[in-house]
Amino acid sequence: MLWSEHKYAPWYLYSMAFIESIFWPVPVDIMLAPMALSKPHLAWRFAFWSTVFSVLGGAVGYYLGYFLYDPVVLPFIEMMGYQDKMLTAESWFGQWGILVIFIASFTPIPFKVFTVSAGMMGMVFAPFLLTALVGRGLRFFLVAGLMVLGGKKMEAKLSQYIDILGWGTIIAAIILYLILKY
Repeated sequence: MLWSEHKYAPWYLYSMAFIESIFWPVPVDIMLAPMALSKPHLAWRFAFWSTVFSVLGGAVGYYLGYFLYDPVVLPFIEMMGYQDKMLTAESWFGQWGILVIFIASFTPIPFKVFTVSAGMMGMVFAPFLLTALVGRGLRFFLVAGLMVLGGKKMEAKLSQYIDILGWGTIIAAIILYLILKY
């Protein structure tokens, strides 16, 4: 908690939100939650700017996938061992389209894989950006709101159940998709 009160902590958070959408493996929530707890009066600002920087990072990831997939991104994916995740992302895009961006932006699925994949597959940019904005905004404002409303007790519970909440959201989204499609 002490580091979340550092005077440059917001800039670390926003930088992390930006690079997490491209390549960084640590979720923004790890830093956003304690910052919202330590400074609840700034929680909404942290959530807003985390959303903005995450979506900007997502746009960079998209353009990396669109313009530089073979020479730059593919070697990095191989180095990081993300080949299977990229194949899964491609398959999901083919099956569910833009809904995949919402799911990836709102849940624990690695968002970066889907930002790059969206560019590589030539997804239309405006719907990609809008969907990422909605998904990331919902996620970060939910985290900030839960921390403000629940305080320290909520932090402990959220840490305990974060994976269940994330996967539950994915399952609910898939069920909703299947209901709407069929």
